[in-house]
Amino acid sequence: MKKKYKIAILPGDGIGPEVMKEALKIIEVINKRFKTNIITKKYDIGGVAIDKHGVPLPNETISGCTKSNAILLGSVGGEKWKKLPINLQPETGALLKIRKHFNLFINLRPSKLHRKLYKLSPLKKNISSKGFDILCVRELIGGIYFGSPKGTKKNKESKYSFDTEIYSEKEITRISHIAFKLAMKRNRKLVSVDKANVLESSILWRQTVDKISKIYPKVKVSHLYIDNAVMQIINKPYDFDVILCSNLFGDIISDECAAISGSIGILPSASLNENNFGIFEPAGGSAPDIANKNIANPIAQILSLSMLLEHSFNLKNISKIINNSVNKVLLKGYRTFDISDGKKYITTKKMGDIIANLILKGNYENI
Repeated sequence: MKKKYKIAILPGDGIGPEVMKEALKIIEVINKRFKTNIITKKYDIGGVAIDKHGVPLPNETISGCTKSNAILLGSVGGEKWKKLPINLQPETGALLKIRKHFNLFINLRPSKLHRKLYKLSPLKKNISSKGFDILCVRELIGGIYFGSPKGTKKNKESKYSFDTEIYSEKEITRISHIAFKLAMKRNRKLVSVDKANVLESSILWRQTVDKISKIYPKVKVSHLYIDNAVMQIINKPYDFDVILCSNLFGDIISDECAAISGSIGILPSASLNENNFGIFEPAGGSAPDIANKNIANPIAQILSLSMLLEHSFNLKNISKIINNSVNKVLLKGYRTFDISDGKKYITTKKMGDIIANLILKGNYENI
């Protein structure tokens, strides 16, 4: 009897449903070509869930995700729901809540640029033509996004707001182990990003990373302040391998890595717990301004599916085939609007069709 792989599909808002259709197309092709038994079921999340159920994360969605082996998410949010109380907005009431619910403390965001695709990058040719392969490892359920107290108050002089950046040694230790283990499988270089010259939480972060590094003597460890890190990533992205970050700094750096690779529309991400259960989603947002125009880039969603197959299902060969197929399509010159010259580009659907066809025909040799 074939093993069943259950995926909870959460299309979300904006371009989410459009790019999700293309990922589902890839799943259909994978089942057909490799005789896998991947089963999908859709659930509501974000703004669409607010409109239909009154809350951004319905109990039915949580239940459906719990019964699945992994979650494939589109994107959530939009101006329509920005005026709601913060706990009911799609991003905070759905994304942060579901991450915390499943203890998804690991966020992986790979940013790769094949040297032959250097023109996609806004960086100078002498930099981008060398290519790069960066993995940002971000702590996801701690730090300033979840720290307490936070709020807004008034005194006699003015209104003021506050957030708390807080990390325990335990939280830093567990994400550090993940980053070091991943570095061991790659080029054995790890850069930890902090602001230890001014922040107490960063001082503890650096001390803890140094402590954990002694367990992994084969990994070369270095530290960069966040302001220097963002500059060095632009100057020499090819020098980086694994970057370890707190929640806030990882949010910033992973988006920068997306920009230098050509577009956030091609950057996938994985949010995992210690059992490799998690949410796999594009790093970009819901982009409501281009929703329903058939011009969104589905590559980030398709590569997020690839990460799901690798990390949650251990189907590494199929994951590699998807990655190679995406690279081949880009190397052949196919472009969606976001990575085009604005004149010649293909639709969301067409990009999905071309990638799916490569996989179906077995035309996905190593690039």
